[in-house]
Amino acid sequence: MRVYDCRLPAERDQGIAAAVSAVRRGELIVMPTDTLYGLGCDAFKKNAVASMLRAKGRGRETAVPVMVGSRKTLDGLAHRMPKAARDLADAFWPGALSIIIRHAKTLDWGLGETDGTVAVRMPLQPVALEVLREIGPMAVLTASKAGSAPAATAADAKAQLGYAARIYLDGGTAADAVPSTIVDLTGEAPRVVRAGAVSVEQVRDVVPDLVADDPA
Repeated sequence: MRVYDCRLPAERDQGIAAAVSAVRRGELIVMPTDTLYGLGCDAFKKNAVASMLRAKGRGRETAVPVMVGSRKTLDGLAHRMPKAARDLADAFWPGALSIIIRHAKTLDWGLGETDGTVAVRMPLQPVALEVLREIGPMAVLTASKAGSAPAATAADAKAQLGYAARIYLDGGTAADAVPSTIVDLTGEAPRVVRAGAVSVEQVRDVVPDLVADDPA
């Protein structure tokens, strides 16, 4: 296990290279995002995803979300791209909005009980984006144990996860320690299933037929 301070230019480059190598070997890493710190792995390595779920202390009953480093990646993941998905990605990516779409039937990954869907987000965080652009889609969960306080710093994540992650990329305190807003686009109308850093009003400005189950 090693921690790299990505606020220092030399360590940043070394840390990103080490993180990319670790993910390609099927290991777990912790990296900063624009919301909270994330525990991540290659989305297409089923053993790595299983290791991540064990490290978190949670089962497969809840689907694992995916982060991407480019809006173009969304096209390769989607079974059929709703117009609302493009509109929301154009408006809020990179940023703190996750969208749930039906994924392409040819994708073979072990993200839990997804029922053919996947939650996708492109974070607004330079370190995370560099790793994602090298790796491709990554399965990412909050870097904390299930039921524990989410990690706003690399130290918080390390205290909870320890040696479960091979590499820790320290980007300082998370700028906005609030989870992303999640919008489900798999039904008849766009639906907010978790309100978060992007307000319901902001989302509704882009998709006026939005249904908000979570008014928070």
